[in-house]
Amino acid sequence: MFKTKCLLLAATLTASAALGQQKTITVYTTAANTQLRISESGKLNFSPGKQPLETEPFVLVDAAVPFQSILGFGGALTDASAETFAKLSKDKQQELLTAYYSAGTGIGYTLARTNIQSCDFSSGSYSYVADNDAALKTFSVAHDEQFKIPLIKQAMAAAGGRLKLFVSPWSPPGWMKDNNSVTDGGKLKPEFDQAWANFYVKFIRTYEAMGMPVWGLSVQNEPMAKQKWESCIFTAEDERDFIKNYLGPTLAKSGLGAKKLIAWDHNRDLIYQRASTILEDPAAAKYVWGIGFHWYETWTGDPMMFKNVQLTHMAFPTTNLIFTEGCKEKFSFDSLQAWSLGERYGYSMINDLNDGATGWTDWNILLDENGGPNHTGNFCFAPVHVDTRNGQLIYTNAFYYIGHFSKFVRPGARRIAVSSNRVALQTTAFVNKDGSIVVIVMNTTDQPMPYHLIMKGQSADTESMPHSIVTLIIK
Repeated sequence: MFKTKCLLLAATLTASAALGQQKTITVYTTAANTQLRISESGKLNFSPGKQPLETEPFVLVDAAVPFQSILGFGGALTDASAETFAKLSKDKQQELLTAYYSAGTGIGYTLARTNIQSCDFSSGSYSYVADNDAALKTFSVAHDEQFKIPLIKQAMAAAGGRLKLFVSPWSPPGWMKDNNSVTDGGKLKPEFDQAWANFYVKFIRTYEAMGMPVWGLSVQNEPMAKQKWESCIFTAEDERDFIKNYLGPTLAKSGLGAKKLIAWDHNRDLIYQRASTILEDPAAAKYVWGIGFHWYETWTGDPMMFKNVQLTHMAFPTTNLIFTEGCKEKFSFDSLQAWSLGERYGYSMINDLNDGATGWTDWNILLDENGGPNHTGNFCFAPVHVDTRNGQLIYTNAFYYIGHFSKFVRPGARRIAVSSNRVALQTTAFVNKDGSIVVIVMNTTDQPMPYHLIMKGQSADTESMPHSIVTLIIK
């Protein structure tokens, strides 16, 4: 507790000192119907402020009130992304790696997720072991060596070795399940609980021996979804008991107890029910680093879903929350430039971070012109697509919206207090470890919105463009 208080005080003092020494704000903008894409679009100057009036739109930032630390942002390195990446020319491959992982000229991703065995975004179902090999003597990741492992290694190198990789299974081998299939849900047979726990250890050790450090793992992707692709059902009680009786102890005994274990890894709608069931059991909770969540809860933009995240954070403040997957479904090539793609990301990221998330991970980093490959026809959008017919990369505005967070809010930053008095001005704010203050403001309306940026008695006048997102840096 004392250490936590010291860290909070240090963040506060650093931010306060930065504000006192610098009165200039640099503005970066992405806006519809313009060429602005994370473009430096001007500088603002602070001047002595006054009491704001209710009739005056404002965004008020208080760096003296820090909240959760930020782990980082990233996307998934799936089979589909890797297979598509392999079809690019060498110069286009380097362009993509720089765009995602360079903190200087790119958007600075520091998180990555990949699948253990096959998932929907694989060209087909596959396993690392032969049928009925409970001892895992035939375990091999040879399948991954063609596409996925080369991409993971190149992404790690492009990120300067600072890429935190977490891994997730979509299904145990079919013979371990009561439906004898990797698809259509089914449940892990009790007699294979230990063999399946051993499987995670085998995978992590194998990847690490091949030069790919694994930062963390989730127990099961979407454990309440019966899908036509790889899936496996774990009730909250199932997951709790598997963690405390098998997976947690097995990781600990294998010397992998420091890996960050993520429970749930499914939608916001049931996040509190899952978290409370697992975390209220001390024998399970001691192994759990965080609760992961997705955004597919019959998406309507309903703010109640964010309240579920907030409630979980309030009830279990020492457990980390991490967004582990999200994408726009029902792919259409004609909609690749739809502005709503980016705004959905901005809306989710602002709210998830304000409600306590410490990290935010997108789904596939790259897909083809069909929204795949995908062996079950579940085609989706990604921030970047490649048209394999001509080898060209297509950057959607989702890439830039994500970049307004990932490029400027660096690992170790702390979220700070921010308040807006207009619904049109959606906002969040952070202080980086170097003392720079980052304010993000999004406007999803058709109208410009002039407003005051206010900080501790100082004010700067600016305007939020229609359908725009800006990052303002006080450095």
